[in-house]
Amino acid sequence: MTMQPIHATAVARHTPAGWRGALIQGPSGVGKSDLALRLIGQGWRLIADDWTHLWASSGALYAAAPTTITGKIEVRGLGIVAAPLWPMTRIVLAVACTHEAVERLPEAAAWTWDGVMIPQLRLDPRPASAGQVVATALAAL
Repeated sequence: MTMQPIHATAVARHTPAGWRGALIQGPSGVGKSDLALRLIGQGWRLIADDWTHLWASSGALYAAAPTTITGKIEVRGLGIVAAPLWPMTRIVLAVACTHEAVERLPEAAAWTWDGVMIPQLRLDPRPASAGQVVATALAAL
C-alpha cells in the first residue's frame, strides 16, 4: 500500500454500506473547502482539507488526513478552524469542481487512481444546491 498526498478535500457520511466519502478536486480557489463546509453543515464529516492522503487497497480507494491538518478546515475570511472529523473513509465518488458550465444530462464519467476507477461528478460548487447534488450522487451509488 502506497499512501500519496493529493491536492483535494475529502468528506464522508454514513450510508447503509458504512462510511463512504467524496474526494473534492479542482484548482485552488474553486471552492473545494466551501463545498466541504456546506456538506459538514448537512451532517457529513471532514476527512481532510486541501491535502488528502489517498491509497488503493483490495480494489477500493481510501482517504485520510495528513497528521498536521487532521480535523482542520480553511474557512475563507475566517481562517483555519476545527471541523467534525472522521479519521478515514472509503472514497466512492470523485467531484471535479469547475466554474465552467456543467451539462444538464452528462454522460457517465469516471476517475482512476492507482488502477481503481470510481464515478466522477463534474460540478460548479458555487450554487446553494451543490452540496445536495453531491449527496444525491453518493446516495445513487
